[in-house]
Amino acid sequence: MNIREVEDQYILHTYAKKPITIVRGEGVHVFDDKNNKYLDLYAGHAVCGIGHCHPKLVKAITDQAKKLIFFSNSVYNDIRAEAAQIVCKNAYPASSAVFFCNSGTEANEAAIKIARRATGRPRVIAMETGFHGRTIGSLSVTGNPKLRGDFPQNMDSLTDFVPFGDFEAIEAMLSPDVAAIILEPVTSVGGVRIASRKYYDSLRELCTGNGTALIFDEVQTGFGRTGKMFAGLHWDVEPDITTCAKAAGGGVPVGMVILNEAIRSAPAPGEHGCTFGGGMLAMAAVKATMEVLLEEKLPANAIAMELCVRDELGNIPEVQAVTGKGLLLGIELDCPAKPIIEAMLERKVLVGGCDKPNQIRLLPPLNIQAEHVKQFASALAESLAAAKQLV
Repeated sequence: MNIREVEDQYILHTYAKKPITIVRGEGVHVFDDKNNKYLDLYAGHAVCGIGHCHPKLVKAITDQAKKLIFFSNSVYNDIRAEAAQIVCKNAYPASSAVFFCNSGTEANEAAIKIARRATGRPRVIAMETGFHGRTIGSLSVTGNPKLRGDFPQNMDSLTDFVPFGDFEAIEAMLSPDVAAIILEPVTSVGGVRIASRKYYDSLRELCTGNGTALIFDEVQTGFGRTGKMFAGLHWDVEPDITTCAKAAGGGVPVGMVILNEAIRSAPAPGEHGCTFGGGMLAMAAVKATMEVLLEEKLPANAIAMELCVRDELGNIPEVQAVTGKGLLLGIELDCPAKPIIEAMLERKVLVGGCDKPNQIRLLPPLNIQAEHVKQFASALAESLAAAKQLV
């Protein structure tokens, strides 16, 4: 029985899988079980932000595993303290404390719970194209009606959905029982988009004036992906609560909720927790990841590579637009994206899709270089030309 047959037999079928078996990674490349080399411009759902198996990350995990793999939050620990400090000092200026968990959906569940505790209010305003996770609480504020409809026992009766970027719709929806407004500052799964600077400024002012918590879901945008360590820094707009996961541990599972001083005391001791949150291996990974981002100036490289992508794709007539920021980019095509994504895979280039049928999504490691962008552009042009010949 081969690897794929074993997985199909014993792994719950929650994902439609690409027909490849990845067994190794190095930098911006991954390798299959036949040692074929792929340019990875998707980074495992935006997870491997510093590249695959970065030597500093590997060493940090190895050294920590020899020292202490795990002990619970019932004691103090050196690497947990160091990870919390480096995160808070490099997040938003008002960042005061962090709660560690294991995933993005856990982080969003905790954020909503904390916002409700802090305000004493039940309702949430979320975006129609927002994606915040698949557990019941985070699903309840995820915009895609099909995802919610598959599990109608969710709590979306306490959520009001509005179009992303439409401040007037939020203003009209805001009421005294709204605990929080939650959004991805750059949308991703629902289609890659950013809003105007005025929109983010107005959101901050509205939430402050109404005692409503502003939650930025930076599960994908955090840790340098958009060209700043966190996306709201592009507009100098700070949320009250920031959620992160994906790239935070360089590939090691970790999620987090970052709180400002005003809201950090909302949950009393014992009201929330996470057994494995703050585990030593994850904390070593978080600290090493942050150090690599800072030492190698990867957020700045994300900005440089965004410009490179835009330049290279400007010569491909089938590309209608490039949306997004840094290395969270949406490539709008004049044709359906799915067959192009499949054709790119045949050319050993991994890219992603999203809810917009004509959009390719790029979420590569932040250490890609111009040569990799050129390889992507060439493969995209070839794939589009081949698709035209089939019509």
